[in-house]
Amino acid sequence: MATRRRSFPLVPLLLFLLAAAAYGRLISDGSPAAPSTSLLSSNPVSAVLRLSTSASPAAAGEKCEQSYGFLPCTTTVLGNVFLVLAYGFLMYKAATFLSAGSELLLEIMGPGLVGGLLLPILGALPDALLVLVSGLSGSRETAQSQVLIGMGLLAGSTVFLLTVLWGTCVVVGKCDIGPNGVAVDLQNNKGFSLTGTGISTDVQTSYAARIMGISVIPFIIAQFPKMLKTHHGQRLAVLLALIVSFLLVLAYCLYQVFQPWIQRRKLAYAKHKHVISGILRNAQKEALGRLLNEDGTPNENVIKKLFHKIDMDQSQTLSRSELHALLVGINFEEIDFDKEDAVDKIMNDFDTSRNTVVEEAEFVEGMKRWLHEAKRSVPGSGAYSTKFMSDYHARTRQEHDLLVEASDETVESVENPGWCITKAVGLLLLGSAIAAAFADPLVDAVHNFSNASHIPSFFISFIALPLATNSSEAVSAIIFASRKKLRTSSLTFSEVYGGVTMNNTLCLGVFLALIYIRNLTWDFSSEVLIILLVCVIMGLFTSFKTTFPLWTCLVAYMLYPLSLVVVYILDFVFGWS
Repeated sequence: MATRRRSFPLVPLLLFLLAAAAYGRLISDGSPAAPSTSLLSSNPVSAVLRLSTSASPAAAGEKCEQSYGFLPCTTTVLGNVFLVLAYGFLMYKAATFLSAGSELLLEIMGPGLVGGLLLPILGALPDALLVLVSGLSGSRETAQSQVLIGMGLLAGSTVFLLTVLWGTCVVVGKCDIGPNGVAVDLQNNKGFSLTGTGISTDVQTSYAARIMGISVIPFIIAQFPKMLKTHHGQRLAVLLALIVSFLLVLAYCLYQVFQPWIQRRKLAYAKHKHVISGILRNAQKEALGRLLNEDGTPNENVIKKLFHKIDMDQSQTLSRSELHALLVGINFEEIDFDKEDAVDKIMNDFDTSRNTVVEEAEFVEGMKRWLHEAKRSVPGSGAYSTKFMSDYHARTRQEHDLLVEASDETVESVENPGWCITKAVGLLLLGSAIAAAFADPLVDAVHNFSNASHIPSFFISFIALPLATNSSEAVSAIIFASRKKLRTSSLTFSEVYGGVTMNNTLCLGVFLALIYIRNLTWDFSSEVLIILLVCVIMGLFTSFKTTFPLWTCLVAYMLYPLSLVVVYILDFVFGWS
């Protein structure tokens, strides 16, 4: 029986999470490693922004101090590499818990509110917490030094998503580009042709790219006095950029609430996957045999038996009416979907010859693709056991339940809603607590590694920290893109652009708040330049095109090392500071 959506105290929860993060940093006040005296000589503000190559903890007699008085620390290069990896893994787990808690709230409240308002904020929370703790405590000079790590994460996450991840999704999702200039779903016969293969997205994805382009406005506002080569009005510019950042966060979240097309697209895909799992489970129940051999490969003999059972008129092909009859005879546990639309999707998956019927060879190849996707979706269930199909069907049912239509006044009832709310809040608090507790030690480990290796902390945080906070999102995006469909490519790139938008608004807003409240110096001209460079190039490139040939991934890949080279040249050759 349907039930009304349950209300939930979203704002108090988010305030509690941010308060927990702040407390996690403040309780270690004074613990971070003291800055080298050579860094504080003559000009304490500008000197700490860039690490001097002569600074050495050993030479200066510097000793590390334990975070919270008990966590390990070291002044050696390898020791700090280990700590960065360990704390980075914990930040990755924190992001995983936050994602799981978000999905449970989505099941209870629906995507109109949770998917549009809460999920984008929770997705950016690990990055925001690291930015927050990078300059929250310690003296002004220490904060000015360590806040460069926050800027490195901010720039690194944006550049990573738009270059390495974007290019990789083009490579794994490429299909043959047809005569009409659109990539053909599931057709990949041209190898690695730079112009003959690529990916296509829908028009709405280009809208997400345009929103991403707008999100760079706060960077421009904060940088405006530097562009005029004046120090007057810099603090006012930071305050104005801070206000604009959070206004853009609010506007973006409200847009997702009232225009939840990404959530509706996820729901449509979840329904299609549930149809796939239902057909696979039905074949297993009909005692036609095991669909997978002992070694995990598809059992072609059983697949052919299933084909001949569906082929009621013995025509050696499957018609739309036969596929419709198959769906009618399968129990989908009251999942409501348009069976004609489901038949269309099955025909699109299987009928590669486009002759309006599914031949035996096409059916076998299509089932192989479905089984491969099923194994990938349920990696820990014992892929070759008879329990496998039930596990996959349960997973797809759960994904459907988590993605209800935003326009519905009611949602499906949830078993034990009290327990679901408790579990969701528990996961969110656990993820927040882990992020808040280990963000400070991670920042200290990066700072100590910078001192030990003589590598500026910006470059370390630019390269390493985004891998910790964006790994889960990257893996999900690559898996979606590898399905080689226009609809999954559209969802993949929409989420990439959404992640960049939240980095450029929410995370930047937290960073600007630190700069303003602690009265730190805004001196990040080269860093802001590369963010603008990458966002403007990729934003213009993706806002007015829906098909991207394979060669475009090379452009994206080249922007990543180019960003590092630009910062190095501007800071260490031309002396920008």
